[in-house]
Amino acid sequence: QVQLVESGGGLVQPGGSLKLSCAASGLTFGSYAMGWFRQAPGKEREFVATISGSGFSTSYANFVMGRFTISRDNAKNTVHLQMNALKLEDTAVYFCAVANIPNTAIEEHEYDNWGQGHQVTVSS
Repeated sequence: QVQLVESGGGLVQPGGSLKLSCAASGLTFGSYAMGWFRQAPGKEREFVATISGSGFSTSYANFVMGRFTISRDNAKNTVHLQMNALKLEDTAVYFCAVANIPNTAIEEHEYDNWGQGHQVTVSS
């Protein structure tokens, strides 16, 4: 049974930084891509970033390019999302997810298991 436990969200001022982490269990972690999605109030869930199982390939949504960095530690079964230069519009619940393929995945249907979500609030 796959379990994903997220941590690291919270409240930050515009321009600040936060790091989200997601610890996975119940799977051969390095065999699957991982991704981060987010859902703002009143909006659909959207793709943020993904990283391949090996960690060698990444892909980002345009609105976070250059500000967010996804990384993974396969020895520790964890994936991280470093978020810098945060904006008010980055406020959302952030979800980590396990893809059903080893390569980068940007579509929700490519993901089988999801974390519970973690609130990130950017506010002055």
